[in-house]
Amino acid sequence: MTNPHLGVDVLRLTEAVRLARSCPQSHGAFSVGAIVFDAAGVEMSRGYSRESDPVVHAEEGALAKLALDDERLRGATLYSSLEPCSIRASRPRSCTRIILDSGFSRVVFAWREPDTFVADCRGRHLLEERGVEVVEIPELAVAAMEPNTHLLRSGRDR
Repeated sequence: MTNPHLGVDVLRLTEAVRLARSCPQSHGAFSVGAIVFDAAGVEMSRGYSRESDPVVHAEEGALAKLALDDERLRGATLYSSLEPCSIRASRPRSCTRIILDSGFSRVVFAWREPDTFVADCRGRHLLEERGVEVVEIPELAVAAMEPNTHLLRSGRDR
């Protein structure tokens, strides 16, 4: 299926990928950037891994800056440099669950989560099963991996 938003998606996702470079480095978690846009294309929030807490994920950090009942989240798009996590040890809800609970209609990401910390991430599949449009832009995956090269094992996780 052709993405009618491709040009805009690439620009916004590129910014999320750049945002991941702001993350304090960790040997136990990926560096990820996330940006939320409402249905009208207005940026609502942004966040990055470990921005406010050593275990905060980028998607979680961006959403923490918004009211839980913000109606603009219904129909919003989340741009994340990494596929949203589907399993999480550090919090009760995964980023996939937080996205579903918030009412996003679209998620755009660059890099599928490798099995470095969790085997078989199912974020994309769980979102799609619940009717969220998921767009992967693999052309930006290498840039999204850049702040995480210290975590990747011999290129296996690419």
